[in-house]
Amino acid sequence: MLENQSQAEVLWPRLVANKLFRKPSGSHAFVADFPAAAGAAEEEFDGCGSPDADAQRCVKRPRPQQRNKTLKYRLFASTWNVGGVAPPDDLDLSDWLDTRNGTYDIYVLGFQEVVPLRARNVLGADKNRIGMRWNELVRAALNRSSPSPSPGATGGGEKQKVHPVRDGAGGLQSRDFRCVVSKQMVGILLTVWVRGDLRRFVRRPSVSCVGCGVMGCLGNKGAVSVRFWLRDTSFCFVCCHLASGGREGDEAHRNADAAEILRRTSFPRRHCSSSSPSLATPHKILDHDRVILLGDLNYRISLPEAKTRLLVERHDWKTLLDNDQLRGEVSSEGGTFNGWNEGAITFSPTYKYHRNSDAYYGCAQLGSKGDKLKRRAPAWCDRVLWRGAGLRQTRYDRCESRLSDHRPVRAAFAVEVDAPWNLNSLRSFFLSERFDDRAKGPADGLFLLREDDHTAASARYAEDV
Repeated sequence: MLENQSQAEVLWPRLVANKLFRKPSGSHAFVADFPAAAGAAEEEFDGCGSPDADAQRCVKRPRPQQRNKTLKYRLFASTWNVGGVAPPDDLDLSDWLDTRNGTYDIYVLGFQEVVPLRARNVLGADKNRIGMRWNELVRAALNRSSPSPSPGATGGGEKQKVHPVRDGAGGLQSRDFRCVVSKQMVGILLTVWVRGDLRRFVRRPSVSCVGCGVMGCLGNKGAVSVRFWLRDTSFCFVCCHLASGGREGDEAHRNADAAEILRRTSFPRRHCSSSSPSLATPHKILDHDRVILLGDLNYRISLPEAKTRLLVERHDWKTLLDNDQLRGEVSSEGGTFNGWNEGAITFSPTYKYHRNSDAYYGCAQLGSKGDKLKRRAPAWCDRVLWRGAGLRQTRYDRCESRLSDHRPVRAAFAVEVDAPWNLNSLRSFFLSERFDDRAKGPADGLFLLREDDHTAASARYAEDV
């Protein structure tokens, strides 16, 4: 017994040292259904040829003979603190992911506490097995009922031409959902999924992890961030778990965590060639075109616990939100989240519940004396924020899963994405040899295009665009 205790005393500082000083190269590794996509993007970059090339930002240059068009997609974003509860094998996520609607193109899912935040989980190697299990359940739910959108229709109620994507064998590719990026840091898991026919337009995925927990650097609190390009628009998604605590002054720790995440999160810079056009490579979170930040932000309501519970029972959301700490940080000049946006909250606080119950923690029906001493007043801890033009929120609500002491919060967005409209494809088609013989035909110079030729032209144009 004494020998084991002595060995533990020796290993403890070693575990801390390994966690603090381990090489950061592995922090940029992530899981995806098609890892080649990450490497393929590197082929588009060359060294700039100057000694300070790695410190320079690539500049977005217009491609020759190109105009931009705007495409619209529907994006589903959700956050869920699962409280360290391992998902049961028969857990059905269809209701949470709203798969019956079947009209979303992108899913951004952030989890917190996928593993219990014990010392061995925080200081030891990341436990990715449970995170992979969550990904398997997400895959099963998304691909169980993902009907193909009808031609000529997209999300948002606006018509848009849809061209089927063909695989290498010439057959139509199924519209299943694929994981673009999945990254876990201790209990924080961020996973992004897109329709299978969109994956070829996703480029340069990258991840960044920032720990703000024990000693200000361990991963029990902090953020996992993901960025990539969808066509010509850059996206950044941030999944946070900020400092907890409902005592007066605890919000200052949350503000400090958020400021550290925005300051320390960075993505690899890429070199660009002066001879070949390239998209810019944003380095920080706020450099991206579209940014969504979600997670267990842990902000509370600055009212006495008894009054908070009374207002929750009355559904007096206005009075509660007037005293919500995060709303103050969003709306006030100099606030930590000033410049960010959040949709109108019309749902009950999402924390803290008894597991497998609709009763808040410490309530008279299920509460105990120990519960009341812990002072867990109801609060909207789980939130979704966004910033950037081209994002319009169309939904903001919660899901009624009883798996943990939090309720999942979900949001839907109509997203505008820039895409190149290459004029060379049409010009090369009409100047091709197939029109040379027809140029000798009608004297007025008007070419007759048969129906089958028109179909071929449309197919070729779709491939070039």
